[in-house]
Amino acid sequence: MPTASSQRGKASESFIGYVRVSTEEQASDGSGLEAQRVAIRAECERRGWELLRIEQDVVSGRTLNRPGLQRALADCRSGVSSGVVVAKLDRLSRSLIDFAGVLEDARKRGYNVVTLDLGVDLSTPAGEMLANVMATFAQYERRLIGQRTKEALAVKRAEGVRVGRPAVISRNVVTRIKRARGRGDSLRTIAAMLNAARVPTAHGGTEWHASTVQAVLRRSI
Repeated sequence: MPTASSQRGKASESFIGYVRVSTEEQASDGSGLEAQRVAIRAECERRGWELLRIEQDVVSGRTLNRPGLQRALADCRSGVSSGVVVAKLDRLSRSLIDFAGVLEDARKRGYNVVTLDLGVDLSTPAGEMLANVMATFAQYERRLIGQRTKEALAVKRAEGVRVGRPAVISRNVVTRIKRARGRGDSLRTIAAMLNAARVPTAHGGTEWHASTVQAVLRRSI
C-alpha cells in the first residue's frame, strides 16, 4: 500500500500559499504579509511546484475558522491543489492541537502540508517524521488539558461549588413534586406521573427517574 510520502512528491504538484497577520501585526508591520509571500514563492520555485495562488487573512490565529485558510484547505481536500504552504507554523495555527488536526486531515485526504520554518513536509520522510512528533505532543497536550480540568472540577466540588450545567426547572414543577411527595407518593410514582405528563427534566431530558425526582427535592430544601 502506498505511503503518504509516495502518494505526494510528484513533479507536477501545484500548491496554494497561505499568509496571515493579526490586526495588531498589520498595523505595526505592513511588510509582514509580503515577507511571507516572498518566502513561499521562493520555495515553490526552488522545488518546482506550481503556485496556484496565495490566500491571506488579517485576523487572529486562535482558531482555524478563517476565510482564507478554509478556502485553501477546501481546495486541498477537493484535489484542486496538492497542498498548502506557509512560511511559519504560527501563520497556520498557534495551537499545536489544531495543527495536528490539519495534519491528520491531510493524511486521510491525501494532500500535503508544508511549513518552511520547521521543515514540516508530508512528502518527505524527515518532514513526515517531524509531523508525527508534533502530533504526539499535541496528544500529550490534550491529555494534560483534560487532567487539569478534572483536577479543577474536583477542587470546586470539594469546596462545595456546584459544577456542570445549571438545572432549569419551573417552580410549578417543583411545587407539583413536593405536593405529591407530601401526600405520600413514592419517588417512582412521582417520576411516572411526570413522564405521563411529558414534563421535561431539569436538563431538558424526556424521562424522569426516582433519582431525578429526589435531586429536585434535595435542591428545593
